[in-house]
Amino acid sequence: MGIANRRALGNTGWTVGAIGLGGMPMSIQGRPSEDQSLTTIDAALEAGVDLVDTADVYCLDDGDLGHNERLIREGLRQWGGDRRVIVATKGGCTRPGGRWDTDGRPSHLRAACERSLKALGVERIDLYQLHAPDRRVPFEDSVGELARLKEQGKIAHVGLSNVDVAQIRAACAIVPIETVQNRLSPQEVRNLRDGVVAECEARGITFLAYSPVGGRRGVAAIRSDPALTAIGARHRASGPEIALAWLLAKSPAILPIPGASKAAHARSSARAADLALSDEDVATLDRAFLGTR
Repeated sequence: MGIANRRALGNTGWTVGAIGLGGMPMSIQGRPSEDQSLTTIDAALEAGVDLVDTADVYCLDDGDLGHNERLIREGLRQWGGDRRVIVATKGGCTRPGGRWDTDGRPSHLRAACERSLKALGVERIDLYQLHAPDRRVPFEDSVGELARLKEQGKIAHVGLSNVDVAQIRAACAIVPIETVQNRLSPQEVRNLRDGVVAECEARGITFLAYSPVGGRRGVAAIRSDPALTAIGARHRASGPEIALAWLLAKSPAILPIPGASKAAHARSSARAADLALSDEDVATLDRAFLGTR
């Protein structure tokens, strides 16, 4: 089984299904049992997902670093499928006492990358992303360290997360950038308005949309939204599935990575990759979420 709708992953030469899997809900506070998480990973892979996004800080606190990376490693081992699955991880944040802080120092990024290599059980990370710019550290210093990690063969490709257009341009002057991972959903359309998605499209960078159905707090609104539910009824699809299909329709650069902690949700998200919305559907949702006429 596979997702028919495939997209290039930046300029890596790799193509992946148009919907990925975000690992965060399986490792932060309120996380499910390990068995449930492994079942969720298996369901996503069986549904054709072949891009999994994780991070060293998808965990409870600094004493739990790498939890989600180790979970993804075990999920892939137990699945044992015969197609390549790209694993993207991130460095540049910390979880002291369960808080979310940034640390973009080159020394921290190098140590984080080494831990991620061990947690994932690989010799080279497919895609390593700067989790967030650190205002205390020159942005170019953080990106420069990722460039060095790439030169040394520890990572294959470089990505960014939580960045603006100026930061994308600055990073591209240092090292090829293959992905930008920012928040994007029907409820959070800023990156469709501020030029980030357009910049990615122009440069051949894949925009990895995280929290594309609103995350834990916003998904209820997506499920009950009248525009999404009306279109969903015609397509026999849920509101979240229509939301994902709408994001895919907005740009060939967008690749949503919805999180999941249940197998049913992983399968539902994967189905959205092959939903074909009509021009009228897209226009209706544009009016609802972008205010266009």
